[in-house]
Amino acid sequence: MNIQILGPEHQGKEEFDGGKITAQKPLGFSGQGAVTVRLGPLFYWAWGHAESEGGIGFHPHQGFEIISYGIAGQGFHKDTLGTESILGPGDIQLMQAGSGIHHAESVEAGFESFQIWLEPYLNEAVRRAPTYSLFKHEQFPQSRQDGVNVKTILGEGSPILQLVTDARMFDVEIQPGTSYVHRVLPNRTLAGLSIRGDGGSLRATGQEPVSFKNKDFAIVQCEQEGEINIRASGEKLRMFLIEVPTEVEYPLYDKAR
Repeated sequence: MNIQILGPEHQGKEEFDGGKITAQKPLGFSGQGAVTVRLGPLFYWAWGHAESEGGIGFHPHQGFEIISYGIAGQGFHKDTLGTESILGPGDIQLMQAGSGIHHAESVEAGFESFQIWLEPYLNEAVRRAPTYSLFKHEQFPQSRQDGVNVKTILGEGSPILQLVTDARMFDVEIQPGTSYVHRVLPNRTLAGLSIRGDGGSLRATGQEPVSFKNKDFAIVQCEQEGEINIRASGEKLRMFLIEVPTEVEYPLYDKAR
C-alpha cells in the first residue's frame, strides 16, 4: 500500500461571494493549488466554511453526482426542479445532475460542509432526468465500539441507494488512544480528511505508521487487499473517509480536471 499525506498547503483554495465563503479543497480543479485533482471517479472535494451569511446564485451542472454533507450550521438549496430544502448538521443532499439542472446555494454564518463530486459514466448519465434527494442525519446507520463511532454515509445500511458511481463514505470519530480499522479491497483508493482533533497516525498492514495532523489529506492506494489502522493521538479525532476504485472501466471526462 502507498500512503501519501498532503497538508493544507498542497490542497486547493477558493473563495465565494466576495470571501464570505471559503473552501479548502483536497481535490479541486487545475490551477486552484491542489497537487492531486482526481482519484478514480472522485474529482472534487471542497471543505467549506462561512464566516458570515453568503451564497452562490443559480448555476448549472450536468452529468455528475454531487453530494453535500452538512457539518455545522444550516445551508439552503433551491433548484430548477422546484426544490427548496435546508441542509443541517449530518444531513446529506444528493444531486444527480443528469441531463442538466441549475441550483443556488445560500448559507448562514457558521455553516460548514463538504461538497463532493463523483463521475458516473457520462454518456449514460446525461440521458437521465436530473434528481434531487435530501437525507436526514437520523436515517444513517452508526456503529459504536471500543471508543470508535462510524457513521456509514455510502455503504451497507445507507439510505442512499440510487447513487450510480462506485463509492463508499464514512464519518469516523475516534477517541484518544483508540483505533479504527478499515479494510480496503484490491485496486481501491481510500481518501481521508482530518477535520477535528490534533491528528493521529495511519498504518498499513506490514508497514510503519505515518503521522498526520488536523486538516491533512491522506491518500491510500491499494493494489492488494489490506487493512488501514487509523489511530487518534492526544484529542478525539474526526475523519471523513471516501473509498473509490483506483480506476474505472469507463472513460473519464478529462476536462473536468
